This record gives sequence, C-alpha cells and structure tokens, in this order.
Amino acid sequence: MFRKKKCVAMLLAGGQGSRLYVLTKQIAKPAVHFGGKYRIIDFTLSNCINSGIDTVGVLTQYQPLELNDYIDNGEPWDLDRTYGGVHILPPYQRVHGGDWYKGTANAIYQNMNFIDRYTPEYVLILSGDHIYKMDYSKMLDYHIEKNADCTIAVLSVPLEEASRFGITNTYDDGRIYEFEEKPTEPKSNKASMGVYIFKKEALYRYLIEDEADEYSSKDFGKNVIPAMLQSGEKLYAYPFQGYWKDVGTLQSLWEANMDLLGTSPKLDLNDHKWKISYRHYPDHPHYIGKGAMVANSVIAEGCEIHGTVVNSVLFSGVTIEKGAVVKDSVVMRNTLIKEGASIDYSIVDVGVQVGQNVKIGEEKVNGGELTVLGSGVKVKEDTFIHGGEIVDSNMYIKYLEKPMAKGFAITRKTDGAIHANFLERGVVE
Repeated sequence: MFRKKKCVAMLLAGGQGSRLYVLTKQIAKPAVHFGGKYRIIDFTLSNCINSGIDTVGVLTQYQPLELNDYIDNGEPWDLDRTYGGVHILPPYQRVHGGDWYKGTANAIYQNMNFIDRYTPEYVLILSGDHIYKMDYSKMLDYHIEKNADCTIAVLSVPLEEASRFGITNTYDDGRIYEFEEKPTEPKSNKASMGVYIFKKEALYRYLIEDEADEYSSKDFGKNVIPAMLQSGEKLYAYPFQGYWKDVGTLQSLWEANMDLLGTSPKLDLNDHKWKISYRHYPDHPHYIGKGAMVANSVIAEGCEIHGTVVNSVLFSGVTIEKGAVVKDSVVMRNTLIKEGASIDYSIVDVGVQVGQNVKIGEEKVNGGELTVLGSGVKVKEDTFIHGGEIVDSNMYIKYLEKPMAKGFAITRKTDGAIHANFLERGVVE
C-alpha cells in the first residue's frame, strides 16, 4: 500500500562523469568524495528532506555498486520511511524487453510506474552531481502560484560563461518564451540549474510523445523543454540566489572544495538550520603532532598530521608524516604521504601512497595546472610528477581543460604525446 504524496522527487544519478577522469573510473559521479566527509549526492538528498520531500527515486546506471551501498536504506538522511523514503531505480528487464537509460527524459519515462505509486500532483527532477543548498518547497510554492506546467530553477551567471549552460529567456513576470541549450551568443544570463518541477499530467504527456520520436535524444534540455515551449505550455523560471556548483570537471571539483575554506566560506557547512547529512563511518579523533603546522584547512577525523598542511581539505584516515607538505590540495581517505614529500595544487584520490621526497604538482600562483592521482596509486620515492598530469596506476593523462574531441579514447600506450607508462618511468609501483 502506498500513500499519496503531493510531490515526488526523481534524482538522476546514473551519469559516468567522464570529465572527472580517474575519479569516476570505478564509481558513479554522485558517489565521488567531497569536503572531507561527504559524497556529492549528500547535498541533493539533504535538500530533499530539509524541504519536506520524503519520497525520492534515485536513478542509477553507471558503476552503481558503491553508490547503492552508500545510500542503502536512506537512514542518514531520514529517508528510511515506511511510506515513501528513498528507492534505488536501476534499468531493468520488462516483459517486452528492456534498455539502458537513453537520456534524462527516457530515464524518467522508464520509471513512471514508480511515480504512479504515490499519485503525486507534481514531480521534482534533480541531478545528483551538483553542490548546493536549496529549499525545494519554496520553488514548489512558486510553481503552484504561477500555475506552471513546468518550472526551471535558474541562476544568474556571468554573461561570458552563459554559453556553457542551458539559457532561459523570459518576460518580466518570469515566464519563459525561449530556451537555448548552450547558445554561442546567449541573450540572457539566466542559466538552468537542471532542477525542474512539472505538473505530473504535463510531464507524462511530453515524455510519451518524446519516447515515440525516434529522432529525439530523450533529453529534457534538448527535447522535452523545447517541445513544451513550442506547444505553448506555461513554463516559468524560478530565480535561485545562493551557492551552486556543477562539479562535473576536475577543476570545478577542486574549486568547490576550496570554497569550504576561510573564516567566511562561500559554502558554509556549519549551518545548523540546513544540515547536510551523510553516512558516517566512525574513526578515531584526528591528531596534530608536535611541530606540525595546519593553516586554513579542513581536517577530518582519523587524520594524523606531523608535517605541514595549508589551504587544503583532508578526508578521514590521511597521514602526513614529518617534513611532508600539502598545499592547495584535496586529499581523500586513507592516503599516506611520507616524510619529505610535497603535494601542491592537486587532487589525491582514496588509498594513495606517496613515497619519501616525492614532489607532486606545481604552485597554482606560478601557472601550475591541477594534478590528479587516481585511487590506489603508489608513487615511488624521490620522483617528480609534473603539474597537470593525471596518474592512474600504470598510465597518465595530460590534463586537458577543454573537452576531448569526439571519438577520442583514453588508452594505456597509444597517443604517446598525451600518454606515457609510469611503470616504465619508474614513478609508480
């Protein structure tokens, strides 16, 4: 038996996150670590329960095991409900066949039976790969007040960056008259956040039409939203003011972690009025040794610091030995940085071992590029990894700020100008 819900949330968490390279080699992007003790998905799940939305379908696909284990029954976010709660929704086989999710719209289409369990009037569509705090109940009130068929949350961005987003062009009352997906010459700076509220009946009508279109990309931004506008449906932009970050690239993930630092951080996680919950794995208290120095950094429990940490975020279980220096970096769980090593402007994934007197990365202020070490990498002593390199076991990828060209594939020994074998170089074990 299922109780009626006013609004059901559908959280899209199946993306590969290819622009995070080695960080999403074995886990889905929403499961990537963030901020010392969180995962990216913690923010969207916490926003839901803080907004009074207690029924959430999480649509998974790429490398779902760790994400599924992490969410489990939803207890950390108070989503372990008898009626409602959190539900994992992977693709599945039906009587007449089955298929992977072919796009954001198709993913929702394949799970309309889940939505129907709760007979909601409204459906909230969310992404699981953004860092932000947002009260969805205020957006829902706005949606109802406008009697909208669809409401899109928008954020004002610098006009020079607007071409990276879906852009809404609106009348003075907020009604959308045009939606442009990553326009080369944007007419406004109102960027879509990928947060939508639909009347259920309108959503279903356009999902069914879109599914029948063999030429459609099955995507909300490319297909469903434009189709609704073309048909004269009432679409409104909901203005959001607050911190929001799409952490789909290595650079943006590093920046979001840095936004936690300082006496007045851009993203305040100490706000007791809007708690970001997470699945807690207990560890012993962190320890700062005699002679150690820590400045402007987040240090999670279980860390042991004997060296120097400046302007960095350290996850639980990190050990910094005597004489080691970590600066402007994000160091994830259970990483060991041995005596005399230095890490600058880098992201270090889970379970990495950095040998004695290793030098990783180059100072950002001197033009250095972001360096990344993948999970489980062991860097041999007395070696140097240049700024901008991405290390993954026995290979590396020169960091590319621009997206790879269509058809470009990461390989271990081809494309020698970009790739090299670290084992042959004697850098990693």
